[in-house]
Amino acid sequence: MYEMKKIPCEGTMDHSLSLLLDGYSFIQNRCYKYKTDIFQTHLLGQKAICMSGKDAAKVFYDNEYFKRKDVTPKRVQKTLTGQQGVQGLDGKEHMNRKQMFLSIMTPDNVQLLIDYTNKQWKSNSRRWYNKDIVLFDEAQIIMCQIACRWAGVPLRARETKQRASDLGKMIDGFGAVGPRYWQGRIARQHSEKWIREIIADIRSQKLNPEKGSAAFTIAWYLDQDSKLLSTQVAAVELLNIIRPIVAIATYITFGALAMFEYPDCRKKFQISGTPYKDMVVQEIRRLYPFTPYVGAEVKKSFIWKQYYIKKGTLVLLDIYGTNHDPRLWNNPYDFIPERFYNWDHNAFSFMPQGGGDCNTGHRCAGELVTTEVLKASLEFIVNHLNYKVPKQNLNYCLSRIPTLPKSRFRMSKVKII
Repeated sequence: MYEMKKIPCEGTMDHSLSLLLDGYSFIQNRCYKYKTDIFQTHLLGQKAICMSGKDAAKVFYDNEYFKRKDVTPKRVQKTLTGQQGVQGLDGKEHMNRKQMFLSIMTPDNVQLLIDYTNKQWKSNSRRWYNKDIVLFDEAQIIMCQIACRWAGVPLRARETKQRASDLGKMIDGFGAVGPRYWQGRIARQHSEKWIREIIADIRSQKLNPEKGSAAFTIAWYLDQDSKLLSTQVAAVELLNIIRPIVAIATYITFGALAMFEYPDCRKKFQISGTPYKDMVVQEIRRLYPFTPYVGAEVKKSFIWKQYYIKKGTLVLLDIYGTNHDPRLWNNPYDFIPERFYNWDHNAFSFMPQGGGDCNTGHRCAGELVTTEVLKASLEFIVNHLNYKVPKQNLNYCLSRIPTLPKSRFRMSKVKII
């Protein structure tokens, strides 16, 4: 029989404000402070345990010990994820809904998405000739266009900027308070209304998207009880296809930043084959901030590394800190694509979009979509655009969730090669 350890504790005060101020570094900073991978705090009026590292991720994604249902804060559901979406499901209900998403990610569908990506960059960039652009803003529009086209959602030219803006505000608002949060919440209301109408039109056969497209699949998908999803839930899940593709604009912006700050890498990217490009894409996703942390609730009490973790406790897993853990990554704050040359594909040490198994767990079903769209976008920027990078503020702040270079990467005198 071994003695239980006491979990390091920050005290009884609520640290929600510290979470907001520290942003991506909240868990990592305290793990360094207490020299531990686990500590207890109070967030949003309740006791919470924060965990970091590969071993923590492995237990966090064990469905025997954790559940997701009714865990995601309402403020996140009302901006980023929507209510009753796949992220907040467990058990058979989650597996059924997850299979719906996986059925959309076929090799042919992914290749179609890559083709649309290449065409949309080429089409939109014709309007930039010798002009100055803000890459993030343009990439967000392009991602909205390809996401809707690929998903089978009609998008009129006159509404493109507004739809892209609404989807962007949903992403930008989930980690905020004040005006940015309320803009995200209103944007979700607008977007859900738009997509509910699309679902209704498909079911009344006013719209007939391609069989196998996201819109077709989700509109006609039967749940574990052999019933169609409600119009509202179907709209939430179709947005859970479109919104994450729009979010790739963040990675594209950071990718352009990497190509600028590491010119040798840019040159190698231009002349190298797919393996090196894949490594660059993965290093962008590892190094630059995207997902800060994820939450779940303890389903049954258990012991982890001599710590007793009680049923009903909220647990936050440190995604950003694990992706920058010096025990897992040498020189974790340096951009070194080659680190992925002999990578073991461990699902718990590299988690830009969550950890665990994609097919059976809560890891993002669209991770392949992210990597392929990002790679195709960077290939276009590097090989088909000539541009200058004017003086600007390229710093990004880890206290802001989500974060971006402050200038959103301005490019001048853009020309197609």
